[in-house]
Parts: sequence; C-alpha cells; structure tokens
Amino acid sequence: MSYHAQFEHWIAVPLEKVFAFFADPMNLPGIMPAWMEIRFEEMTVVPPPAGAPTYFAGVGTKFVASYRALPFLSFRIRSEAQIVGFAMNEFFSDVQIRGPFRSWHHRHEFAAESRDGIAGTQVRDRIEYELAGGPLGRIVNALFIVPQMRRTFAYRQLAVERSLGAR
Repeated sequence: MSYHAQFEHWIAVPLEKVFAFFADPMNLPGIMPAWMEIRFEEMTVVPPPAGAPTYFAGVGTKFVASYRALPFLSFRIRSEAQIVGFAMNEFFSDVQIRGPFRSWHHRHEFAAESRDGIAGTQVRDRIEYELAGGPLGRIVNALFIVPQMRRTFAYRQLAVERSLGAR
C-alpha cells in the first residue's frame, strides 16, 4: 500500500541560503533528533551542474546512513539513498535504494515567499512510501511511522531555524 506525507515550513531566511543549507548533506545529522544518532556510513557526492557549489548533493549522489528508529531501541537501521532530481534553488529529490521501506521517494521543494513584508522561503517536503506487510503494515504505519515522521519534521523545522539564525 502506498502512503503520502507532506510537511511545510516557512522560514524568514532568503531562498538561496535555505537551499544551500539543505543541499549540503553534512547538515542532515544536525537537524534530526539527537536520539536518532544518524551517521553516514558511506557517501559519494556527485556535484550538481555548473554554477552550484561542489559540496551540494546533485543527481547520482549516494548515501548509506544508519540511525536508531525509536529512542528506546539500541539497534540501528541502515538505509541507502540516491539523489534522483535536482534543480538549483527549486528542489532536489531522493529515493531509497535499500532500507526499511518497500519504496521511499522524498522531494524537497523550495520557493521564495514573503510574509508580512519579510522575505523568506517556503520549504515543502513531499514523501511517498510503501511498507511491506499488508494489514500489519497499515498498523505499523498508523502507530509508529506517521507519528515519528510528524515529530521528526517538527523537530527539524526548529533545528533549521536555529541553524540559520531565523529566530
């Protein structure tokens, strides 16, 4: 069964600065809850087309990361992902190659947007994923996956604001 999630966040920071922050894969562990203990086990960065910094994760970039799925569990989950789409200051997207989901596609979108006369950036995350297990997968999704995604993205929004000095 296929599931969809979407998270949106406006931040009072210019688009170019927000995009640059997200396009640098080394910033990911710092915006995730500390208890997850995200670690990059392997990384091959393919720079995007000319004009973008070479440390940005362009199409073809691969990551192998490990993390704890729940705070009270000590075992780590290993996941391999690849960047499959990139447009400077607009979006990038990644898919899971190997990992806990049957499939996972995450599109990170960015758009300049002013609010109350303040220039900022609208950040939107669109996630499509599938789980194995039929009815059991639906239960796991409702009890664990959806609540954990909500907590993680709420945490991430605050961490991004702190990292970019938005508050």
